[in-house]
Formats: sequence, C-alpha cells, structure tokens
Amino acid sequence: MQAFSSNALYFGLMAGFLSTAQLPGQHFLAGGKTPRMFGTDMAVLEAGEPRQDLPCKVEDSKALLGFDLKFHAGFEVSVPMKELAGSENLLTIVFRVRPEGNPLGDRYFIQRVKVPLLDDEAKGDAFLQGGFDIGEGKYQIEWLMRDRLERVCSSTWKVDATLPPKDKSIEMNATAESVHPSEHEQFHEEPPVARSAQEQPLTVKVLINFAPQKSRSATLQPVDTSALVSILRTISRDPRIGKFSLVVFNMQDQKILYKQENSDRIDFPSIGDALRDLKLGTIDLKKLAIKNSETEFLSELLQKEVVPGVEQYDALIFAGPKVLLDQNVPQETLRSVGTLDFPVFYLNYNLYPQQIPWRDSIGHAVKHFRGVEYTITRPRDLWFAVSEMVGKIGKARQNKKVGVSVAQ
Repeated sequence: MQAFSSNALYFGLMAGFLSTAQLPGQHFLAGGKTPRMFGTDMAVLEAGEPRQDLPCKVEDSKALLGFDLKFHAGFEVSVPMKELAGSENLLTIVFRVRPEGNPLGDRYFIQRVKVPLLDDEAKGDAFLQGGFDIGEGKYQIEWLMRDRLERVCSSTWKVDATLPPKDKSIEMNATAESVHPSEHEQFHEEPPVARSAQEQPLTVKVLINFAPQKSRSATLQPVDTSALVSILRTISRDPRIGKFSLVVFNMQDQKILYKQENSDRIDFPSIGDALRDLKLGTIDLKKLAIKNSETEFLSELLQKEVVPGVEQYDALIFAGPKVLLDQNVPQETLRSVGTLDFPVFYLNYNLYPQQIPWRDSIGHAVKHFRGVEYTITRPRDLWFAVSEMVGKIGKARQNKKVGVSVAQ
C-alpha cells in the first residue's frame, strides 16, 4: 500500500498505513506508578500546558459505547508536512489517561512512528490517530508528541464516559474508572464464564451470517465484524447458557464457513481463522447459472440445521445483517422443516433501521416458526435483547417440562 500522496501522509496508530516494521503497535507502559520514560516527557505531562514547538493540531474524540460494551475514546492529530520534510524523522507519542476518581489508576501509552524521507516541497498535513478503552467514569488525558529534534507538541483534555440513567443496568465489560489498550484482535479467546449452578444450564444453537451491512460489499468492514463478534460474545457470556452449537455462514458467498457442535464455549480463534479465507466480491459461475441460488442456499441451510426432535437444544438463534433476497424461502420448504419444539429468535444487526425497515428473508422464516425478532442498532439494543431472549428461553424450557406450548 502506498504510504503517502501529494496531499497528505496518514499514519494510523490503530489501523496502520505504514508497514509493520515502520509502525509498531501502541504500547501500554505501566499503571499505578510512574513508568520509566524519556527525561522531559514526564515534566511535560505534569505541566499540563499546551506546547507548539512542533506545530500540530490535536482533536479529541468523545467516548462512545461500543457493541463490546466498553467505552472507546481517542484522538486525531495533524502535522504540517513541511515540519516533517528533510531527513527521516521519528515521532514519539506519549499520553497518560488518569481516572479522576482513582488516583492509582493512571495508565501510560507510547507510540513511535517512523517518518520516511519526504521532499522539502511536500505540502498538506500528516494525520495520526490513536485510541484506548475505558470503563464508565471521568478521565483527564495529558498528551505529547516529540520528534528527533525534541520539538514538542502537547495538549490536555477531559473525557466523560457516562451511561444514561435508563442504561445503568447494562453490565459493562470494563470496570468503572479503568483504562485499557484498544483490542485489535477481535477473535481472541473468551475468558471462562462462571455458569449458573442453581439449575441445568441452557443449550442453544446459533446460526450467524458473517456479512457486511451492504450485502454487495467486497469487504467485511471492521465495524460489522466487531458488532457480529460482540453478538456472539454477549450470548456466550450469559451465565444461564452452558452449551453452544454454532453455524457460521455467509449469504453472499453461499457457504458455511465454520461449525461447532455442543461445546461449553464458543471457539472465537477458529471463527477468525475461517473468516480469513472469506473472499467477498467474487462470483461463482456455477451459482450464477442457478436462478435464486441464495434462496436455495438459505432453504438448504434451514432444512439441514433446523431439525426438530433430533437435536437437543433449548433455542435456535439467528444473527446477522439484513438478508434481502429476490425470493424468500418458499412456504412449502418451511413447512417441510416441521413443527419446532423450541423457541426461535433473530438478532438482526441493522445500523440503518429507518432506511431498511422491512422484514428480510431470514425474518420471514423466523416469523413462520413463530419466533421473536430483535433489531440491533445500538449497543444497548444488544444487551437488552440478549437479556430478554435468554429469559424467554428459560421460561420456554420450564413450560415444556410441564407440557405448556412453546408459543411466544
């Protein structure tokens, strides 16, 4: 990838436009006590005064709640290209995130960015950005950037990460007044969950469509991947669920990418490995020759994976973005599946519900099975949907034991 153009040079602290050798990751230095760092850096942070020895403009971003139920905050900084022209340079960014109510919770981060040799006539600005994760609370950020000539640009700002009163019941995945490096590997192993010991844990089967919001997009965008992974993690973290079966598929490619049967955890690293082989934007000529091939794929998926009376699980959960097909699964196909003795749910990830308000093809199938559909647009939607859904699953199992219909 070309590292720069005539207008601007972009250094991504999180995404990265330079090679790995040029742009190492953002490092977490230490917390609770002063870390070892360059002699004058700590003095600049402690002074808390803006400096422009190295001209730059720093813009902080508001703390936003992600689908992973952590607040994400960060910054973007621009530097005139002429300030970086000449011999190769090295920019070092150091910043401290200080929870206002936790004096022992200071966290320090450092990032080094190697600047390639630039022409003296280079114009425009270079842009850098970085971020960190925090729990609910208020924070003070002291930030600096210096070059090899020890010119310094520094800034300070405050971040307020607060849930509205109606969302206070949400269980965050970052404790209050805590600071963490941003996670770039979305498919890391999930920590063990203490399952409910009061009754037999629930067993669920999840069919999730890993696909972008825009069905014809050639790439699976990070925002979509993050949301879909968060849906699975939120389900997996519910202590009332003890066994998981999983089918990961992609409607655009019309393939099952990964399957997992009756496990006590969801294998996220294996899902990540399977998705790395996903190549969107390519067309299989054999599938082009089949009219409504996507409908046929969805029909076969339902017939093979929704098997009443054979597989022993307490609920079937569909998840993913809208699947708008030219033709929905035929009613005779849905009837051939049979009568389900477990409830069905659909966690429909839809960032733009006002633009796409109508029911999709999976939603039509879920309606046929008398299921419940939830629209997931914001992080709060996911939390409350899963909480309510698992409650319904538990109630349905109790009713099944006493012979009450599974109707919802």
